[in-house]
This record gives sequence, C-alpha cells and structure tokens, in this order.
Amino acid sequence: MSLKLLKEKNFSLLIFGKLVSLLGSNMQQFALSLYVLALTGSATIFASILSISILPRLLFSPIAGVFGDWFDRKKTIVILDLVNAAIIGSFALIYIINDGISIPMIYVLVILLEITEIFFHSAMSAVIPSMVDKEDLLEANSINSLVMNLGNILAPIIAAFLYGSFGMKVILIVNSFSFLFSAISEMFINIPKNHKSPERINLGSFKRDLLEGIKIIKSNKLISTMISLGTMINFSVAPLFSIGLIYIVKEVLKANDLQFGIFQMVLSASMLAAPILCGGIMKKIKVGRLSYLSFTTISILIFIMALIPSSTFINAFRTNMVPIIGLMIISFLVGMAATVVNIGLGTLFSQVVPLDLMGRTSTVFNLAVTVFIPIGQMIFGVLYDIIIPPVAVALSGLLLIVITKKYKNALLSCDEVEEKQGHSIGDVINEV
Repeated sequence: MSLKLLKEKNFSLLIFGKLVSLLGSNMQQFALSLYVLALTGSATIFASILSISILPRLLFSPIAGVFGDWFDRKKTIVILDLVNAAIIGSFALIYIINDGISIPMIYVLVILLEITEIFFHSAMSAVIPSMVDKEDLLEANSINSLVMNLGNILAPIIAAFLYGSFGMKVILIVNSFSFLFSAISEMFINIPKNHKSPERINLGSFKRDLLEGIKIIKSNKLISTMISLGTMINFSVAPLFSIGLIYIVKEVLKANDLQFGIFQMVLSASMLAAPILCGGIMKKIKVGRLSYLSFTTISILIFIMALIPSSTFINAFRTNMVPIIGLMIISFLVGMAATVVNIGLGTLFSQVVPLDLMGRTSTVFNLAVTVFIPIGQMIFGVLYDIIIPPVAVALSGLLLIVITKKYKNALLSCDEVEEKQGHSIGDVINEV
C-alpha cells in the first residue's frame, strides 16, 4: 500500500485532524466504559447508555443528510468540531464542580455528541471522495483506515494511564482540546465546494432532496444489499464488541485497567494490520465473495470465542492471563476480517454514489444499517446479565452464520453487478 497521498497537504491535514479528534473521542469512550461499569457493574445500564444514541439518530439523520449536501462542508466540519470542544469542555467543568458525573448526565453527554456526530458524518462523507481521484479512492480509504486504527491502538494505552492516574475529568479536558486542535487543522484544508443548495430552502426542497437520496438507495442493488445485510449483522454482532467483550474482560475475566487497555489495543491493531497484510487477498477476490468468506470465518471464530468465558475454561488456569490472551488472539482475527470487508464495501459505496448526493445517501444508509444496533445492545445487554456469557456469545455466532447463509447468493450476485458497472475493487487496488 502506497502512502503517497499523505504528501498532499489537504489530505494530510484532514487525516491529522481526524486522528487527533479520534484519539480524544476513543480515550473518552474507553474511560466512560470503565467509569460506568465501576459505578454500576451492570451490563444492562452500560448497554442503555450506548443504546440511547438511537434517539437523536432517528430524529436528526434525515435532516443532517440533506444539510450535509446543502452547505459548505469545510465550514460545517470546523464549526461542529468547535461545538464538540465546547460541549465536552462544559462537562469537564461540571465534573470538576460536582466531583463526578451522574448516569443521567452521561446520557445527556452521549446524546449531544451523537447529534453533532450525525451532522459531522453527513458533511464528511463526501470530503475524501472529492479530494482524491477515483483511482486513488481505495488507497485513500486504506490510509484513512490505517491512520484511524493507529489512533484506536494508542487511545486505550493513553486513556488507561490518564484515567488510572488522574480520573475522568482529565480525559474530558484532553478530549475537549483534541476537538479544538482538529478544528484548527481543518481551517487550513482546501475542500472542493461540491455542495448544492436549492434556490429556496424550505420544507418542499428538503422533502424533494431527501427522497432523491432514498431513490438512489432503492434503485442500486449493491447498496440495498449492503443495507439489508449490514442491518442484520449489526443487530447480532455489534453488541458482542460494544458490550459483550467489555463485560467479559472486566466482569468475567476480572482484568485490571492495564489488561483491558492492552486488549483494546490488540483489537485496534487488527484493524491497523488488515490493510497491510490482506492487500494481496483483496486484489484476488471480489467484494461479494470476500464478504461471504469473511463473515463465515467470523462466525466460526465467534463460536470458538464462546468457550473462553466458560467456567470450565477459566478454572483450568491459575490466573486470568491465558483466557485473556486467547480472547485477544481471536478478537484480532475477527477484527482483521471485518476491516477488510469494511474497506472494500466502503470504497464501492463511494464509487457508485454521486458526490452531490453523498450526504443524504450516506446518512440514510447509516441510519438504516445502525437503527437496530441499540435494540441488539439492549437485548444482549440483558442476556449478559441473566444468562451465562458463553451462551450469549454463541448466540451472536449462530445468528451471524444464519444471516450469512441467507445472503450468500445476494453477496455473490453483487460481483456481477460490480463488473457491469465497471467498479471492480480488484482493478482499483492494483493501482495502490
């Protein structure tokens, strides 16, 4: 994989800004996980905090999608990063005054940040595709994945040290400054002005442009298949990584904060390694078949993962090191397979959607794909509290294998559509 795009000022500034804000956000998410579990010890409450984000997503996604295509994307992302800095800084002040943050206040923080994230993603969705040539898009997405996952690796290590040494308030302060630095970086980026606002902004023009984005999704078989498959996979598997693994590592395997940080680092390292180690595979296998094989592999790995939190396996060792290392290895392999699929499908999506419709299309797409994640999180959050974790993990694997088999023909047929449209990922990646 070539890194030539990092030599271009606009692209490198964009990636740097995203990396800084990502570091702060992931450090905050890591610390909040520890903070909430320390306060409650409940997977259900932890899941409810993650799941509450669906409310602003349902309310604001359609609006954010259209606005993302209407307004200057550079101004939008700069303003939203400044807003995030102000929000998080305010909560840092609340923490200092009250010597802590209550669970209801954490709900408010999550909701506010989710609202800004929805509008930010809508504006950002067309930035990379508009900044690079089409033949460089896969390289740009791979670099973006590589650098962002580097941030995912560093964030847990830094957060574990800062949270363990100084507590939650320092994490909030650092995250506030990270968004401020990101906004400053984005001010110096030259982003092509491919937004398209109507002559008159009113309810009629909003409805017309929203329906235009929905029409593209319905008329494109590739996108509609990705939505259907993504919705069901996110329902069954996303709770395993957002709730299950955290609960197992902290509450079942009794890992300390350092062990938990290393585990998060290993999971992030898998996503960092995937673009480098799996480039040869991505060149040879088309996206549909690659997705089918990857999802099947992930299902098998999850079934193996289900054995680790069992009392029989845990009691076979004198310490928790072997179970934790075993969980790290399996999670690493799952992360690699998932990242390969995400890069391929993400690039394909960027290629088939016009730039001036990217905001509303990607927002509707993300809403459809993620709408069932909170439902899955709540259901599996309760399951981890009321049944033994191995059964809950195995259930995720079972659902994934059923879904993969159901969509096998649809995935493989995507390769035929891809060839007709002239968007072969294999051909593009040979340019990287």
